[in-house]
Amino acid sequence: MNRTAATAALAAAFALSAGVSIAAADTAKVEQEKCYGVAKAGQNDCKAGAGTSCAGTSKVDYQGNAWKNVAKGTCVTIKTPKGMGSLTPKA
Repeated sequence: MNRTAATAALAAAFALSAGVSIAAADTAKVEQEKCYGVAKAGQNDCKAGAGTSCAGTSKVDYQGNAWKNVAKGTCVTIKTPKGMGSLTPKA
């Protein structure tokens, strides 16, 4: 690889990593809320009722007392095979 190609490759890698950092910063600014009944089994964000301790411990898909953090205002618009997302635990 000649010097020009190596410099171009390094510049491209730097530009891509800077873009990822900017995207991560934008994501961090989004306000979040707990959304119950939308997590797949083992993919909840934290406590999902009796017998669970924290993240990744839900036992079934769309468990009503398991929650995931989602962008604020989107929870009740999330449709699952067991109904819509909820801002409160589901029975």
